[in-house]
Amino acid sequence: MNAVIQQLKGKLIVSCQAYPGEPMLDPNTMAQVAESAVRGGAAAIRAKGLADLRAIRQRVDVPLIGLVKVGDTGVYITPTLKDCIEVAETGCEIIAIDGTRRERPDGRTLAETIAEFKAQFPEVLVMADCGSEGDAVAAEQAGADIIGTTLVGYSGERPKTTGVDWEAVDQIVAAVERPVLVEGRVHTPQVAAEAMQRGAWSVVVGTAITHPATITGWFADAVHNAG
Repeated sequence: MNAVIQQLKGKLIVSCQAYPGEPMLDPNTMAQVAESAVRGGAAAIRAKGLADLRAIRQRVDVPLIGLVKVGDTGVYITPTLKDCIEVAETGCEIIAIDGTRRERPDGRTLAETIAEFKAQFPEVLVMADCGSEGDAVAAEQAGADIIGTTLVGYSGERPKTTGVDWEAVDQIVAAVERPVLVEGRVHTPQVAAEAMQRGAWSVVVGTAITHPATITGWFADAVHNAG
């Protein structure tokens, strides 16, 4: 098995992504956040944006899962082959791409995208961000090295649940042989542990660790409601 994939087994991956328009949207800030996460035990970092990825690459030695977001609807996570190449050139060990069965902006299928990318970057792994069991099976067949539950509840195929969509997680884990990274609405250590107990290879946590505005909102609402 690939050494990078093995390195992630049973470990926490932290997603360091600032939202548009917020104060933390700065490559140096995200690099500092990533470095702090690694100090806390993150075995890998997931991040977006070429500038952020380059800055983070200089600060941490753990595997880096890179992506770009082009727009915010449809297929927007590293949507084209060109995007895949640009992300890989920042030094990521893994690129994350939309792994759904939806039409891609450049007209390539997921299988074509992965094959053409691998021809140029055979050493870089591909993580397919999927929205359902059907996506996961198709992504595995298309050549993805890692399956993510990232888009469950966001691709239009399944409703968005308040927390983790455990039904989808169970279906995906049972349906594929590739490592499954559970990502999306993992808000507590207990939920992360449950993901592992349900067969996840690794767990990706973002908002609950690296998004102060959301975390503050949780506490502010709790205090307000209690008062």
